[in-house]
Amino acid sequence: MSVAEVKLGELGELRNGLNYSKANAGTGLKVISVKNFGDLRTPNYSELDEINPDGINAKDSLLKAGDVIFVRSNGNKDLIGRSMFIEEDQTDVSFSGFCIRFRNTSNRARSKYLAYFFRSPVFRRTLSNLGGGVNINNLNQKVLANFPIPLPELDAQDHILSVISAYDDLIENNRRRIALLEQAARLLYREWFVHFRFPGHETATFVDGLPEGWVQTTLGEHCPFVYGKALKADARVEGDVDVYGSSGIVGSHNKLLVEGKSIVVGRKGNVGSVFWAGRDFWPIDTVYYISPANSDYFTFYALKNVSFISTDVAVPGLNRDFAHSRKLIIPDQDLLDEFNTKASTFLRQSELLIDQNTKLTVARDLLLPRLMDGRLPVDV
Repeated sequence: MSVAEVKLGELGELRNGLNYSKANAGTGLKVISVKNFGDLRTPNYSELDEINPDGINAKDSLLKAGDVIFVRSNGNKDLIGRSMFIEEDQTDVSFSGFCIRFRNTSNRARSKYLAYFFRSPVFRRTLSNLGGGVNINNLNQKVLANFPIPLPELDAQDHILSVISAYDDLIENNRRRIALLEQAARLLYREWFVHFRFPGHETATFVDGLPEGWVQTTLGEHCPFVYGKALKADARVEGDVDVYGSSGIVGSHNKLLVEGKSIVVGRKGNVGSVFWAGRDFWPIDTVYYISPANSDYFTFYALKNVSFISTDVAVPGLNRDFAHSRKLIIPDQDLLDEFNTKASTFLRQSELLIDQNTKLTVARDLLLPRLMDGRLPVDV
């Protein structure tokens, strides 16, 4: 299989996103922003912010099938260069000025082939090197336009897509199952501790608006937030320890900072995001974590129901004192134990699926560059 090396700028057009202000508050135009990336491969359109398009020339910034959106600038360096693929034309969806759009205009490349390459570790690692050995601070069109892309013939691209898509189909199916398990546990939490329809609620005695034996406290008293510790991408040694940022797992390392199962909360970038770390891990300085001794499933789902807001104008951030002041209702010990037992069933199943996805992702990411650069033969 012959593989050419082509600069990305030769294959299509690059465009920065929309700049808008609070004056554009309203509805009419959905906007993909940095907070929508996370681990998603394609946008969740139902969760996008909306603005009033009046006074904005958004026509040329609407998205079409085959477009790829990159994170251009963000306080969380681990997100820079992360990308999402647009599967279908969008008549009412654009993207923010903190993103860059690539639109394939060439007949030499499949758009989805390029999207897979952009998601590959080799692409993200090379971007990091271009940034001087750490995650690049501010991706720009010039960097992307000059990026070399391994480009086999179209038949070979189609075969590569069929192979890699099989992995992604399995991963996506597991993700849907994980989402259903997560939803079931969250609904159980809300049913018991928000709507007070817990087992035995019909005969429960309420005192000052709370069931007898329940107490109101604060997050600071119940589960103090601990600062993560910086661990730059170039300082990580690939290993069995998950590295957590505010968007979730952002890599691996061979040393741990926290031993045991724990809760991670986004501090910078993806403010207020909440993750369950099911094994030893390293939380970087864009997150807080809660000590394993103070981490249980009740606390995990309670945090998902807390309204956290950014307290930093320049770079989105969660102030620890503010977070510690948030109110929390704690049930009696018997009900707490019962919830943790039920929730553990959902979480254990979810952890098994997450582990499967981790292994599938590793296998796919090892295979992808070898197929793209010709090290593995492609039968067409």
